[in-house]
Amino acid sequence: MQTRFSPAQLADPAMASSESVIRKCVHCGFCTATCPTYVLLGDELDSPRGRIYLMKDMLENEREPTVEVVKHIDRCLSCLACMTTCPSGVNYMHLVDHARAYIEERYRRPPLEAMFRSLLAFVLPHPARFRLALSGARLIAPLAGMIGGIKGLKPLAAMLALAPGRAAPRASAEPSPAPVQKGRVVLLQGCAEPVLRPEIRAATVRLLNRAGYGVSFAGGEVCCGALVHHMGREAAALESARRNVDAWTREIEAGGLSAILITASGCGTTIKDYGFMLRTDPLYAEKAAAVSALAMDISEFLDGVEMPPGRGGGLTVAYHAACSLQHGQKITEAPKRLLSAAGFTVRTPIEAHLCCGSAGTYNILQPEIAARLGERKAANIARLNPDVIAAGNIGCAVQIGQRAAAPVVHTVELLDWATGGPAPAALSHLAQTRRTT
Repeated sequence: MQTRFSPAQLADPAMASSESVIRKCVHCGFCTATCPTYVLLGDELDSPRGRIYLMKDMLENEREPTVEVVKHIDRCLSCLACMTTCPSGVNYMHLVDHARAYIEERYRRPPLEAMFRSLLAFVLPHPARFRLALSGARLIAPLAGMIGGIKGLKPLAAMLALAPGRAAPRASAEPSPAPVQKGRVVLLQGCAEPVLRPEIRAATVRLLNRAGYGVSFAGGEVCCGALVHHMGREAAALESARRNVDAWTREIEAGGLSAILITASGCGTTIKDYGFMLRTDPLYAEKAAAVSALAMDISEFLDGVEMPPGRGGGLTVAYHAACSLQHGQKITEAPKRLLSAAGFTVRTPIEAHLCCGSAGTYNILQPEIAARLGERKAANIARLNPDVIAAGNIGCAVQIGQRAAAPVVHTVELLDWATGGPAPAALSHLAQTRRTT
């Protein structure tokens, strides 16, 4: 695509990066077939190609963002299916992230919308605040239907609908040296996941110890920054990235690390991009690149180490490929290989490339589109008639779990169970069946 950015504009590293991304687009339209919003809405402006035209015009001409442009950029899930499909190597992720930061800086949102976005940025990245917010949400959840009917309050209704009916049980997940030291890893503690499903972290520590790895948690670590990054709050995202780079650099210098492991794939995609995000920061560019090089999804890491024998008993697992894992990190086969090797029968639903509609805060800020995608995903999974659904991202687990008949657990919970750990609480009925047969 031809561009006309001025030399002064290209002196800005962010603008120069976006210009190089735009130039790679050849208008082929392959991306439209795999874009969830285009598949649902059929609007060219709700396709990656259409959004690239909008972003090019806005950035190149330094226009004030319009209501129409913001609407279509906001509707993008950042699922990155377009990047998997694109034959020209267009890095849509970096372009849309820049456009969102541009919009956040220059666009004045309606008061209620701005308030909800600020609330999400204030609460979700902080586990203590998130836990407190969920307690309040459970009290007013019965009013969700009525609240949803009030203009401007649909995001609040969506928040209430997503809140679990009861607090998650506490699950111990202390740092643990493995009996046989093959190496040491740092496990991202996360923000939403330990509040909603603390058992995922506990299962991960047990599984890594069983595989011979010591597990540490880094002091000073914070939210990875993904949630605010995708809302255009660039300064907050970079501050989180710097704090984590500092925390993990201390761990590296304290004795070396085999890897920095992430159990929420949405976080992993962002952490692996720290090197790019901080590329112009002379104090952090080199350290951030080192951290990104060590970052691995838990399934990616386990696929490369010797695992204990598994006893999955042939249970049928519907594997849900999170967008951030399959499109953002290009990890497609490792989770399925691990589950198959552990004795499970693994099946993949049709349209596995399409997003489930979670996408960070998307199912709160765009609840109608998210609900349609969630129902479509759950229906495709139901056709497999699985015993259990495995997912590698907490947002996907919540989104699908609200709509699916089969329980949804993290991939590591199944691997932990199959190699000697306790059964996930959601599968206690299957565990009882296995004990009596």
